[in-house]
Amino acid sequence: MKPVRYFLSSVSAAALALAPAIGGAAAVSIVAISVAEAAVVRSISVSGNTRMTSATIADIIDYEAGRNFTDGDRDEAVKRLFATGMFSNARVTVSGSTLVVQVWENSIINQVVFRGNRKQKDDRLKAVVESQPRGAFDQATLDGDVEAIIESYSRIGRNDVTVSTEVVDLGEGRVNVVFQIQEGGRSKIAEINIVGNNAFSDRRLYSVLSTKRSNPLSWLTRNDIYDDQRLAADEERLRRFYFNHGYADFRILSSEGSIDPNTGNVVISITIDEGERYAFGNIEIDSTISGVSAEDLRSTVAVRTGATYSAKDVEKSLIAMSERLAEAGFPFAEVTPIGDRNFATGSIDVRFVVDQGQRAFIERIEIVGNTRSRDYIIRREFDLAEGDAFNQIMLRRAQKRLEALDFFETVNITTRPGSAPDRVVIVVNAVDKSTGEFGIGAGYTTDTTGSGGVTFEASISERNFLGRGQALRVGAGGSQDSRTFNISFTEPYFLGYRLAVTTRGYRRTTDYTGYDVATTGGSVGIGLPITEELSANVSYQFSVEETDITNAATAPQAIQDEVGPSGSSSWTKSAVVYGVTFNSIDDTQDPHSGVYLRGQQEVAGLGGDAKHLSSTFSGRYYKTLSDEADLVGSVRVGGGHITGLGQDVRTVDHFRIGPSQIRGFAQNGIGPTQGLGTGIGEQIGGKTYFHASAEAQFPLPALPEDLGLKGAVFADTATLFGHDNVDAVNTDMAWRASAGVSLIWHSPFAPIRFDYAIPFAKEDSDEEQRFNFTVSTAF
Repeated sequence: MKPVRYFLSSVSAAALALAPAIGGAAAVSIVAISVAEAAVVRSISVSGNTRMTSATIADIIDYEAGRNFTDGDRDEAVKRLFATGMFSNARVTVSGSTLVVQVWENSIINQVVFRGNRKQKDDRLKAVVESQPRGAFDQATLDGDVEAIIESYSRIGRNDVTVSTEVVDLGEGRVNVVFQIQEGGRSKIAEINIVGNNAFSDRRLYSVLSTKRSNPLSWLTRNDIYDDQRLAADEERLRRFYFNHGYADFRILSSEGSIDPNTGNVVISITIDEGERYAFGNIEIDSTISGVSAEDLRSTVAVRTGATYSAKDVEKSLIAMSERLAEAGFPFAEVTPIGDRNFATGSIDVRFVVDQGQRAFIERIEIVGNTRSRDYIIRREFDLAEGDAFNQIMLRRAQKRLEALDFFETVNITTRPGSAPDRVVIVVNAVDKSTGEFGIGAGYTTDTTGSGGVTFEASISERNFLGRGQALRVGAGGSQDSRTFNISFTEPYFLGYRLAVTTRGYRRTTDYTGYDVATTGGSVGIGLPITEELSANVSYQFSVEETDITNAATAPQAIQDEVGPSGSSSWTKSAVVYGVTFNSIDDTQDPHSGVYLRGQQEVAGLGGDAKHLSSTFSGRYYKTLSDEADLVGSVRVGGGHITGLGQDVRTVDHFRIGPSQIRGFAQNGIGPTQGLGTGIGEQIGGKTYFHASAEAQFPLPALPEDLGLKGAVFADTATLFGHDNVDAVNTDMAWRASAGVSLIWHSPFAPIRFDYAIPFAKEDSDEEQRFNFTVSTAF
């Protein structure tokens, strides 16, 4: 559904219709075949050829002395000559016993030239056109190249582009092909109109679409460019969204993009029919396979009676059943969900029918469309290979995995018949997209005294390094009290297995009151997916920590005791870290539902100086409170405890918390303290912490959704207590609390938050920081 300029299209069509009548010199080929009786030919005469030898032409037309050449043979000979693309005209006749072949050769392209192109470089356009240097010139190919260039420009939002051609005769059968391009202005998406939605607001549905209306930052994101394929992908996103929210009868009645003749901008209109919202009714399993009962498969069902209908839950059930059946020795089994709507109760009864499906095997997997990603990074997302039993459910699972990689603009998986009735060819069309990212951010934090500090963060990352599916990231950041540098590299399929191995190196320096800590370290970790939502990880970490006393008058005594009289110390840590993660969040950038849970332990003492056991956990829960208002609520909890193994825990190894756990307080702003005789002094961390937050996010009605701005209100609480130093004070379990407001911006670089919090439960030793700025992702 490409934007259509009806008047221009009509003019173009008329011009094409008139071209044969007024273009006397146009490349119009007239093929003449003399009508003659079948004759036996004993020799061949070829004329008009300068680049192709007569012997080659004789081979092409299948000439053989003594052969009886009929009219049909001569007709076939002409077709074969034209099929080479080397000739603009050809004639085959018989004179006596001689086969006479006359050819008119196409010119050879000497050079392909592009003029007027600024928004697309020559290399990009050369990859689009079929006319190439040293190739044969063909007018039909040239006409197709013009359309290909126009299509290429439409993909970057320039629908007003015009392309004309010039063929420059250089003599001796050589020509230059010149494409004269007038790029025109950029067509922006002025409006996206969704008609027929009642259950969800326009703003909520806009957030589902990848196509956005033009806004001041569109030059960074380029998501305001109209594209047929992107619109088709957005239609599928809408279907999934509605199907997963109970609307099993949802339909898209029409979708189109049209150009406003006054502005040249695109207006997208999508008309939908939401249908009724359903819940799951009775759930049944009907197996026709001997030896497989409904009870054998009951535990694989992810749908529950009374829950809101969700196509995603049905699909989870299908995948789990297919895997269970394959493990039980039934690889060809088919599971078909059959829904029976009960309009009176607003429910859908689902019956999973298990049959012994048709025996079919995968002949081969063909991969097309990928220009950068290697084939093997696509193949490894399949749990199927050549020769395996064909299973449609497993194909859908592979498609979801490929889409989750976020390496491709579009992923389409289709099938076609193979070389035998029981053979199937799988075709994967995966179109690469840009996966490199550059992020930069700066902010300012303030405390109650009016002092503050600038924070800075920058990173470069590539999620599909060299097209191998590997991830590389380099980042640096700093503030007035800290500097960080880190680099990491991830191989997601170590040794061909679904094991993600990550290596990381870092350098971190922090200035505390009276002392500095510089840590240099690295780690090697392995991540193992257990299910689609559950994963485990284990890593080895080694670091060297250097602590220097910069002012003995202000440094906490606990730190000075650990450093010693020299005022400087070096401490090594050799540790193993392991944990599990459960993640059912629907969208990590803009979550509306789901649960995120993570538990982790660190055992230090495998060599080195540090010997302790540290345990931490964190959890998040998201739920949409109002679909119409796009109101999302979330609850966040976390905690941790560290204990020494045969020795006290060093002060620098104690937990320190701040705005990431409780807003309104500075980093290392709460918890046990120690000073020089004052009993308050500097915070020195604690052995145990807990925190919890409740938040409600909502759209800002005065601003367009395309800017990615949201507001939030929140309340936080946290405590940090306990310390191994006997002179530490404020070690009791005292809860702090704060409340505030946030401005959240889903920027082109990363989610950015501006938080303002007011503490209303605090201790005298705490350090406040009411304004905070963060550039980060939640997961």
